[in-house]
Amino acid sequence: MAEFFAELAKNSDLILTALGQHVAISATAIVLGILVAVPAGILLTYHPRAASVVLAVFGVVNTIPSIVLLGVAMILLGLGFAPAVAVLFLYSLLPILRATYTGIREVSPKCLKAARGMGMSPMQMLRLVQLPLALPAIITGIRLSAIYIISWATLSAFIGGGGLGDLIWMGLQSYNFNLVLCGAIPATILALLVSALLNRVIRLSRRHRSEEVAA
Repeated sequence: MAEFFAELAKNSDLILTALGQHVAISATAIVLGILVAVPAGILLTYHPRAASVVLAVFGVVNTIPSIVLLGVAMILLGLGFAPAVAVLFLYSLLPILRATYTGIREVSPKCLKAARGMGMSPMQMLRLVQLPLALPAIITGIRLSAIYIISWATLSAFIGGGGLGDLIWMGLQSYNFNLVLCGAIPATILALLVSALLNRVIRLSRRHRSEEVAA
């Protein structure tokens, strides 16, 4: 344990730099995933037949080993930040897409009937009824995606993307397992913190929804 803390102190600047890179790669991929997958999930609720095909395709994409997709991205986009984000973006889509589609489709027909009875247009129903009721499910999908992406972002080191994976790779090459831990532990803590934060958001959204229903 003393050796680990000594390694941690010796490489503190390197760890902070790698952590910043890791956050940048993960956050960019997740934000892009949200911007694409949430509108796409909403759109798919109007086309259930297409939804089954799209979800199946992205399900297949998520079964492809990440190292394979990283290799393809490296060939197409070169080394560095861009190919790492591109691959992680693809992996981020399925959980958010599925959660958005399922969350909106599972909104109670009684709520939709009441909204139509109040004279709401389809867009008003989506904005004022369906999305608020589906929000906990959507955030759950984002949480799942974020945990995956933060974990998989360690592999971006293999294509020069930087991040905490650099420390893990350097440690493996030099048989310095304390250096491996200097990369692995911060990545794990980051994933747990993001998970806890989004869990809190999910609970707040469910509480807010319950209060609205009670009112």
